[in-house]
Amino acid sequence: MPATRGPRRGLSAAAVAAVLLAGSTGCGDKGAEGPAAASVPASAQVPASASASESAAADSASASASASVPASPSASSTSPAAPTTRAATPPPAPTRLTVAVDTRGGRLALVRGGAAQEFTVTLRNGNTAEYRHLLVAFQMESLVGEPGDQPGSGPGFLLERFDQASGAWRPAEFRVANDVKPLSLFAGGGPLAREAVRVERYRLRATSGGPTGSSPVVVSFIDTDADRQAAAHAVLGHSTTR
Repeated sequence: MPATRGPRRGLSAAAVAAVLLAGSTGCGDKGAEGPAAASVPASAQVPASASASESAAADSASASASASVPASPSASSTSPAAPTTRAATPPPAPTRLTVAVDTRGGRLALVRGGAAQEFTVTLRNGNTAEYRHLLVAFQMESLVGEPGDQPGSGPGFLLERFDQASGAWRPAEFRVANDVKPLSLFAGGGPLAREAVRVERYRLRATSGGPTGSSPVVVSFIDTDADRQAAAHAVLGHSTTR
């Protein structure tokens, strides 16, 4: 008697063997087909739906396993960024006060009793020192007569400095002597900050009763707070004629 077919379900190899044995003994008229059916391997009788289900389950398990393994980071994300190399900025080189004395023709060519001749003194400070009182001092060796160091005196000469605040010329000290005045006896001067520049204007006149001759004018730059020279002397050529 043929068995009623139900829904196709996956069967194990043992179940398939039992079904084949029952079919071979249940019906006498189909006994000839029993041995042939029994000789078919059990695995060939497993429904296709069972193989598909097992394959899908295996694929699902493989996908789950792949998803559970974290993706290996790329080489660019694991490699540390190369450090940025910056050249160290060296400190500025130390600079000091520099000075310049300039006049038309490079020297003072005076005429006794004539017009004054103007010249400039430029103070260009460096980055190493700041001055509260920086004095520009003038001295010339005596041609004749007695030394003098009163403001504007010579003798026989008149030195003036241009005052920018008032716009007028003021008497300045001009020492005519053959000796050296101690630095501790100088006073006054103006401030000069680091890297600042100061330009001072002067003019020198030879009076009508003064001497004639040639003698250089020595220009000194004195830090009167420290009683020391802030820069080397400058020398301005000079001659006076009748």
